Amino acid sequence: MDLARTRAVSPRLSVLAEAGSTNDVLAELVRAGGEPAMSMVVTLNQTSGRGRLGRVWTAPPNRTVAASVLVRPGVSSGSVFPFGWIPLLAGAAMSVSIDALVGDGRTGLKWPNDVQVDGRKICGVLAELVPSGDAVIVGTGVNLTLTEDELPVPTATSLALAGVDERGDELVDLVLSRYLLTLRELVDRLVAFGGDATASGAHRLVSEWCRTLGREVRVSLPGGDDLFGTATGIDETGRLLVREQGVDRITAVAAGDVTHLRYE
Repeated sequence: MDLARTRAVSPRLSVLAEAGSTNDVLAELVRAGGEPAMSMVVTLNQTSGRGRLGRVWTAPPNRTVAASVLVRPGVSSGSVFPFGWIPLLAGAAMSVSIDALVGDGRTGLKWPNDVQVDGRKICGVLAELVPSGDAVIVGTGVNLTLTEDELPVPTATSLALAGVDERGDELVDLVLSRYLLTLRELVDRLVAFGGDATASGAHRLVSEWCRTLGREVRVSLPGGDDLFGTATGIDETGRLLVREQGVDRITAVAAGDVTHLRYE
């Protein structure tokens, strides 16, 4: 692929004809040493991708792009840094990139970092902390040209279905270059403010993009229980705040699968 814009942002871009998981490929490169911040691995044919909560992520070749980027904030191992904000910022950065293509403010986040267009999922994010504890590998999968028949679920969409005219390398390059540039700026700002999500504007930005806020939701928790209520905000650590249904109590959710109940 000819990704000139993306190469101008990433110090090391690896474009693969096929990969089991771009996160795994990048993790191997990190273990081998020498990978600089914002290194990226890209493929149009990911055969063994993973989603959040252990889900399997697959797609037809050349219809989606899988990309993993190394986010290295420049803090020492063991330092107190809010790495939990990195995947949230990645979701916001991808929202900025996709919204620039589809326009009209149709893009938003379903907490924590599923990017949607017109309320339908177009991109997922999976972040994994590297063993050294000083960097995060952020994987994204963007639906480029999937048709209605190829969508994994009825609540998904693609850039083509959303009306984007660009195709091929040009489309991939536009998506990834703007995403990388925005993510780098957001992470650099978070670092500059000592990891303070409020002072850096990270909290405000993610909240502005998050379409979950103010919605009636069901949160499927890791333990198997369901939490019903209204999403009222995001706290300073990035957790979703939910006012429980029928109870005058707000619960902070660190991990869970959110459903906007309008779609049930």
